Amino acid sequence: MSLLDDVAKRDGWRCWVCDEPVDADMPVNDPRGPSVDARTADRKAKVVERLAHRACNTRKGAVKVVIAWPDRLHVVEPAPLITVAERLERKGGRELVARCPSKKDAQEAADWLVDRFSRLVPGLPVTANVDAGGGQFLVALSAGRR
Repeated sequence: MSLLDDVAKRDGWRCWVCDEPVDADMPVNDPRGPSVDARTADRKAKVVERLAHRACNTRKGAVKVVIAWPDRLHVVEPAPLITVAERLERKGGRELVARCPSKKDAQEAADWLVDRFSRLVPGLPVTANVDAGGGQFLVALSAGRR
C-alpha cells in the first residue's frame, strides 16, 4: 500500500486518465477506488507509475488511453493529448492542438490545457498561445526539452 500512497500523494489524489479526484477512503476494489497505473509511451520508455481510478485503469487496459477534451470547450479538430504529451516530452517544441471559433473559446482551451498538462506530464513546463488565423483562433502548446 505504500507505493499507492506515495504515488497518490505525488499526483495530488487525482486520476491521471479522467482528471477527477480519487477518494483515499474508497476500497481499492471499488471502480472509483485508487489504483496504480504503470503507463509507458513505448516499449523503450521507462515506466512511470500514475494514480488512476480502478475503473479508468481497467477500462484503458494495455492500450494507449485517450484523454477526453471537456464538452464545455468549443474546439474544432482537437489533437489527441497523449500523443501531443509524448512528443513534447520527447522533443520539446511547439504543436497546434485545436482551432476555436472565438478568442474567448481559444483562451479557455489554452488555460485548460496548461492546467491539464501540469498533471498529465508533471515537471514539463508547458505554455499555451492563442493566434488568430483564417477567421478562427489556433491554440498551440510549447515546451522546452527536459
